[in-house]
Amino acid sequence: MKLTMAQALIKFLNNQYIEVDGEKSPLFKGIFTIFGHGNVLGIGQALEEDPGYLEVYQGRNEQGMAHAAMAFAKQKHQKQLIACTSSVGPGSANMVTAAATASANNIPLLLLPGDIFASRQPDPVLQQIEQTYDSSITTNDVFRPVSKYWDRITRPEQLMSAMLQAMRVLTNPKETGAVTIALPQDVQSEAYDYPASFFKKRIHRFSRNTPLIEEVKDAVALVKGKKKPLIICGGGVRYSEAAQVLSEFAETFNIPIAETQAGKSALSSTHFLNVGGIGVTGNACANQLAKQADLIIGVGTRFTDFTTSSKQLFQEESVEFLTINISEFHAGKLDATKLVADAKVGIQELTSNLKEIGYQSTYTDEISTLKKEWENELERLYNVNYQTEAFKPEVSGHLDEALPEYVEALDSCLTQTTVIGKVNDLIDEDAIIVGAAGSLPGDLQRMWVARKPNTYHMEYGYSCMGYEVSGALGVKMAEPEKEVYAMVGDGSYLMLHSELITSIQENKKINVLLFDNAGFGCINNLQMGHGMGSFGTEFRKRNQDNRLNGELMSIDFARSASGYGVVTYTVKTLEELEAALEDAKKQTVSTLIDIKVLPKTMTDGYDAWWHVGVAEVSKKESTKQAYKRKELDLQKARKY
Repeated sequence: MKLTMAQALIKFLNNQYIEVDGEKSPLFKGIFTIFGHGNVLGIGQALEEDPGYLEVYQGRNEQGMAHAAMAFAKQKHQKQLIACTSSVGPGSANMVTAAATASANNIPLLLLPGDIFASRQPDPVLQQIEQTYDSSITTNDVFRPVSKYWDRITRPEQLMSAMLQAMRVLTNPKETGAVTIALPQDVQSEAYDYPASFFKKRIHRFSRNTPLIEEVKDAVALVKGKKKPLIICGGGVRYSEAAQVLSEFAETFNIPIAETQAGKSALSSTHFLNVGGIGVTGNACANQLAKQADLIIGVGTRFTDFTTSSKQLFQEESVEFLTINISEFHAGKLDATKLVADAKVGIQELTSNLKEIGYQSTYTDEISTLKKEWENELERLYNVNYQTEAFKPEVSGHLDEALPEYVEALDSCLTQTTVIGKVNDLIDEDAIIVGAAGSLPGDLQRMWVARKPNTYHMEYGYSCMGYEVSGALGVKMAEPEKEVYAMVGDGSYLMLHSELITSIQENKKINVLLFDNAGFGCINNLQMGHGMGSFGTEFRKRNQDNRLNGELMSIDFARSASGYGVVTYTVKTLEELEAALEDAKKQTVSTLIDIKVLPKTMTDGYDAWWHVGVAEVSKKESTKQAYKRKELDLQKARKY
């Protein structure tokens, strides 16, 4: 078939299918585009002439559209994808952050950035970066360290081997992430006689890898001698759709289940053995059980620093680790005994073998007691009221004296924890919330009660500010019948929200819940909690002393978003919040609720530590003391 390289690429994508547990479906739903001179006459021409079944979407920002594509794949449990194409230069560079986000989260994402002329005529082309020591380097080389597979097509026939490798990585949960295929703009339009066999229907299968018999024996021998194990449910449980077998495993052996950000909502938060979020953004119940546990069973988790509290959370002297993970790399973390297997199959194998020996944990009422204590704390957080005499900010001792100024500037006394409780109570049980960065992920992992499966969508492998609105669009594209809510702070919203326009264009209604506390509140907590003053994190105007310590900025986000065609609300009281949430449900276009909340009213840490860099030398006594505390905590952490 004589086709241009771009035409061959689109035809190839149309013939890729995925089979999961016997069900076959197209691997690619569509392709996000922002056209420029680096791709419009190549991929653009191919899509105009014959897109096949691929739906073509018009992005507004290359990073935003790629984050939407990633969120789509994440919500689809990696079973269906959306590709992304951009122009050369700044267009492709904008997607680098999304590539890193996808790879950090092990979510498949196909990126097709335009590139310079392979022929080097013209040279340099518009938007080309020139390096005097290497003429082959282009903007797209920056994708190498953030991609799980990278290639550049400098001859049209190279497309065949490159795309077969791309499919290998995109459909392999063990090593998936961003796949970048750089496409020089002249080569996109060059023709080649492609063999018809290249376009045959290819069926990629998600195989459920089984563990080695020897690994199962080692795991059983380890569990057999443990009295108080704790399960950590990671994202792999959701992607494997293993929630039911994990629930049965926990119930059979009376083992509590803690959740990572990616694993949350695999099981309902109301399950009697679900003790909630663990680690730095975890709750008191899960973290106290983690400190007492003599065995940690990590299922589908990467054991990041937030999950392990920088490897300091697990304090029981005899504690050991067992992992069930499809990736041998992740399975080997914390020097664990490992079952390298699909989460669902690995749990089933372990269950049957532990039943044979009649294993049971020795928990009595510890789980229910700690859960009840946390439920009481949750009720307190839901009812924090600034206007009572007993009010004390959750993160106290930082900006206490400035809170009246914030009340005046924001014209609101709302506290963040109370707002979250009200939202959790009022939106539909099957609604999906999306988050990524700032203080909200901590609040939501601790406080959010997920009553239905797969209703909690948090990007926390990269914690990428600006993911939230784009991610909500991707989730809505994956589950159009459900309400989707982007939970986003003012800092993240200002970084990237342009795919709101795309949501209107595509008639994919999303709801943006914008928490405006006039600053980068999470990082303000971090700096002030480690001996610094408030510096460069509040949204203040430049003062006469040439520092950013002037009056607080007041931003009308609702008024701004209404210009896009979004239905907007401004909320300063709980009554206004309830009315806005109820009215937003009735809308058919995207909505934005601009919620003014006071700083320092988010949740604080619960029995966890996070290792961050603290200045070893400082003129400030508070920083010196913070460094000493860090060194003491570091001594309690595991070394590897």
